Amino acid sequence: MNYLAHAYLSLQDPKILMGNMISDFVKGKEQFNFEPGVQAGIQLHRSIDRFTDAHPATKTANALLQPAAGRYAGAFVDIVYDHFLAKDASVFPTAPSLQTFSTNVYAQLEKQSASFPEKFATLFPFMQQQNWLYHYQFNWGVARSFEGLVRRAKYIEAATPVYWLFEQEYCQLEQLYQEFMPAVKAHVQQELNKLDRGTFVDVKRRA
Repeated sequence: MNYLAHAYLSLQDPKILMGNMISDFVKGKEQFNFEPGVQAGIQLHRSIDRFTDAHPATKTANALLQPAAGRYAGAFVDIVYDHFLAKDASVFPTAPSLQTFSTNVYAQLEKQSASFPEKFATLFPFMQQQNWLYHYQFNWGVARSFEGLVRRAKYIEAATPVYWLFEQEYCQLEQLYQEFMPAVKAHVQQELNKLDRGTFVDVKRRA
């Protein structure tokens, strides 16, 4: 899952959101430098990633993009999942509801910016100014995210072949998202129950 999905699966809890969004920039025992709620978000992010990688729908989606994406297929699928989440009318019934959600996420993170890891502190202004969370709904937003991934990657030279496969396999990828999303929601509920963080609440009820 990419940034939008991790934000959505944080249940609008500011501390879990913070941990969920910075987790990739926190290594090993560094997590213990943060307060317990943020640590819970870091742990939740890692649990979501393990669950996502192991799910059959994700493995199938990876196989669809692997001919062009190679070892980075999973990272591209994370972006694809965010695209279909942004377009999911059961989660974000209207474009304004997605915009409201995105704005709230940026605001909650900005309040905690003093605690950002250095690399996330560098990335966050671009995320906010370019409104990444909102723009995942557009195919051009997916293309831009693919290009950003390629710029950071060592073993892939161009995003265009991956994007071409994304368009060719669009319907099947959307079906795989539909199979996966209820499962990851249930997984998050189980994880939050362990952390005694309450129950899963759909964004549409809060937006």
